[in-house]
Amino acid sequence: MSLSAGQAAFGPRRLVVAIDGPAGAGKSTTARLLAARLGYDLLDTGAIYRVMALLSKRAGVAWDDGPGVAGLAAGLDLKFHLEGGVNRVLVGGADVTTDIRTPDMSDGASRVSALPEVRAALLDIQRRLGAQGGVVVEGRDIGTVVFPDAGAKFFLTANADERARRRVAELQAAGRPADFATTRAEMQQRDERDSTRSVAPLKEADDAVAVDSSGLTPDEVVAKMAAIVEARA
Repeated sequence: MSLSAGQAAFGPRRLVVAIDGPAGAGKSTTARLLAARLGYDLLDTGAIYRVMALLSKRAGVAWDDGPGVAGLAAGLDLKFHLEGGVNRVLVGGADVTTDIRTPDMSDGASRVSALPEVRAALLDIQRRLGAQGGVVVEGRDIGTVVFPDAGAKFFLTANADERARRRVAELQAAGRPADFATTRAEMQQRDERDSTRSVAPLKEADDAVAVDSSGLTPDEVVAKMAAIVEARA
């Protein structure tokens, strides 16, 4: 299944489903499983900012150069393709899924996402990809900025230790060394940066449903969300 313009559909209304929350809360796993369960497309906006961090680094553009990073978004050929349970990210036809999932790119994504010029350049791209509905969108400002009229909004959280544990497991599964204490500290720094930035900070939308995933399996979290989406559709 690939993210595309989509087609009109009969039957239940196909919603835009927004999932916001901090790093390590389980957004990516939850969004992927929820999209599969609903038969929706999947749009990972965090991956878009990771792509911008990667392209900036390759082009020698500093992550604090707003106009420079934003300029790389012009004509961006970006596609998402859900394959075998993995949401593949393609830039210019090249698969960068693994390249953007490093601690360095996590830091870069957080930094470039704080730049007003970059957020403005990418906002139209995100809205265009999700315009037809029938899409699960995950990020940090989806329900507040990107899709404020989304048919279903969730704010997914977990306690700090649980989030760090998940991130360490993810990195180790990818063959990358990871230390719990260091990872936890880095996530707290990112939370602070994301929640205090002047443009589109990480925060819960007033009409979002808060879901704490601490102690819950991914399937349990998805079941809660799917029931709400299906009732509204």
